[in-house]
Amino acid sequence: MKNINISYLLMLVATVLFSSCISDLDVEPIDPNVATSNNVFENEAAYKEALAKIYASYAISGQKGSGGGDPDIAGIDENFGNYLRQYWGLQELSTDEAIIAWDDATIKNFHWQTWAPNDVFIAALYSRVFYSISVANEFIRNVDAAIEGGASGQFLTDLNAYKAEARFLRAFSYWHAIDMFGNVPFVTEEDLPGAFFPERITRSDLFTYIETELLDMQSSLVAAGANEYARADQGAAWMLLAKLYLNAQVYTGTDRSTDALTYLNQVIGASYVIDPTYENVFRADNHLSSEIIFPLAFDGTNTQQFGGMTFLLHASNGGGMPLNGIDGGWGGIRAIKDLANKFGASASDFSSGDPEFSAIADGRGMFYYDPSSWTWDITNVGTFTEGVGVTKFKNISSDGSAAPNAHPTFVSTDFPVFRLGDAYLMYAEAVLRGGSGGDAATALTYVNDLRERAYGNTSGNITSGELTLDFLLEERGRELYWEGHRRTDLVRFGQFTNGSMVWEWKGNTQAGVATDAFRNLYPIPSNDLNANPNLIQNDGY
Repeated sequence: MKNINISYLLMLVATVLFSSCISDLDVEPIDPNVATSNNVFENEAAYKEALAKIYASYAISGQKGSGGGDPDIAGIDENFGNYLRQYWGLQELSTDEAIIAWDDATIKNFHWQTWAPNDVFIAALYSRVFYSISVANEFIRNVDAAIEGGASGQFLTDLNAYKAEARFLRAFSYWHAIDMFGNVPFVTEEDLPGAFFPERITRSDLFTYIETELLDMQSSLVAAGANEYARADQGAAWMLLAKLYLNAQVYTGTDRSTDALTYLNQVIGASYVIDPTYENVFRADNHLSSEIIFPLAFDGTNTQQFGGMTFLLHASNGGGMPLNGIDGGWGGIRAIKDLANKFGASASDFSSGDPEFSAIADGRGMFYYDPSSWTWDITNVGTFTEGVGVTKFKNISSDGSAAPNAHPTFVSTDFPVFRLGDAYLMYAEAVLRGGSGGDAATALTYVNDLRERAYGNTSGNITSGELTLDFLLEERGRELYWEGHRRTDLVRFGQFTNGSMVWEWKGNTQAGVATDAFRNLYPIPSNDLNANPNLIQNDGY
């Protein structure tokens, strides 16, 4: 059984604590203020339960679990409206890593890069982001009231730690906002519940706010690697700071690679260790992996919903693929050939007798392709078996046994938001971008450490002359595919829209074409733009 002490059972209970005013926080115009009744925080234990609700907002999206019927946000199916499900879709489906066969609303527009401001999926993620921010704001207000009311001893210590975690989670969601939407509505615990139009904050000012929050709160978090599993610690804050700084050129126009290295060095110098087996980082007992810095935790018994990792494993399965611990595939998401090509794989490398192509030298490439029933090139986006299956995430344990708290439908595999392998590649990138505080020799060592794990020996190692930014963009694709990083990476490298990189069906053309640069940001959803006169639509929409 997973040792998730901040139990998602508590999360399901705690959801009720915030339900009274959440119904207005939906894909209709956003109300950023969440009120709670006076008796919610009636004892000390209630504060930890309420903190659990903030964590839960990334993994589940309603009050009733698998049955649904009481969602956090309205206007979209509860399971479609899941935070991770929508975040993953907007980060991956729009790139060279994934495509979807379904015809749900406008879902195909993401890979085609033809979305519009009235897109329901964009509005769903936008609402999820601000829902989590609102719940964090309300929690922080109540913690402050308890501290001002005379909390003392261990309770006071706990409250300060809980508040730091809530501030981290709020910064985490604001990072999603700055990365995907740019200039957004802005609310904190200082904005008391009531009817008002949130002010618009510019992307550069939001960068400063997130940076200031993380720098101020990091020392109040538990030491790196010392918190309960799936809760934020100093390592998570350092990693988020490094992410913020590495993307600062995009967010503010100013390179902050030196600052990124400052916090990457702290992450790398902490207790995290590269998992010796790459595949184990993505199995159902990955809570045991020494590599994961901050996950979103899932459990087959306690987080039963059709979003999150249940979506990711089921939607990516079909066409004869091995079930890997689930009870059936939904035939939705798969890779395009461009991803498999990064590993040197082609259609001729697979056979009906070996559809998972065990001979790929780079062990990170976990694909399925049966030439007797699949086609390598995609002529019909709506046919799941056109393209390449991905078997990276599995709902079985690293020793091949059943998942912890195994369920035939719901998944126990955690989603690795931040992990050390990413930090290694970020270090190399920051050095190549001219940052101080790192060196090229160490960068090369970190990259080759990952490649030695992938190849099982030194045959895949590169030389210093081969370590370039172009190489790193491709290597990030090989190391981190399907982990929710690709859109942000492609934007940072200038390749998401109008760069030299095209891929199958980019721009709604089979061969792929460049798209307009304004699509490096998603639009502010039309419903919120129409409701709040303080907001301004992003350029191009």
